[in-house]
Amino acid sequence: MKAISGAAVESGSRYNELKQMLDERRRQIHAEVQGKMRNVREEGTWGGKQNEVLDAVESSEADIQDEIEFALIQMKSETLNKINDALARLEQGDYGNCFDCGEEIAEKRLRALPFAVRCKDCEEAREVAQQRERQLTARRGTASLFLDM
Repeated sequence: MKAISGAAVESGSRYNELKQMLDERRRQIHAEVQGKMRNVREEGTWGGKQNEVLDAVESSEADIQDEIEFALIQMKSETLNKINDALARLEQGDYGNCFDCGEEIAEKRLRALPFAVRCKDCEEAREVAQQRERQLTARRGTASLFLDM
C-alpha cells in the first residue's frame, strides 16, 4: 500500500472544501434566480402591475423597479457563470492560484469571492493600474479639447 504524503492529503482536503463551497454558492444563487423567474412568470410582469391602472408616476416607478429586478437577475446570472468557471478551474487544478503571481489565493478571500482569479495584492495592483490608465485617458481627452479650440 502506497503512503499518501501530508501535502497530498492537505491538497485533497482543500479541493473538497473549495468544491463544497462553490457548489453551495452555486445552489444558493441558482435558487434565487429561479425564484425570481418563477415570480415573474406568476405575476406576468416584473412588477406585478399587469392588471392595474397606473398613473405616470406609478408607471415610472414600476418601470424603474422592473429595471432593478432585471439588473439583479443579470448580475446573479453572471455570478453563476463565474462560479461555473471556477468549478471548471478547480477540476483542472487551476483554481485557488493567482493568475498573475501563481501564489495560492487566501482561503478567506475565496470564501468572500469564490470566483476570485487573483490574490489580494495582485488585484489591488491591477485596480491601481486601471485607475491610472483611466486618469491618463481622461487627461488626454481634456487636453485634446483645448487643442481643438
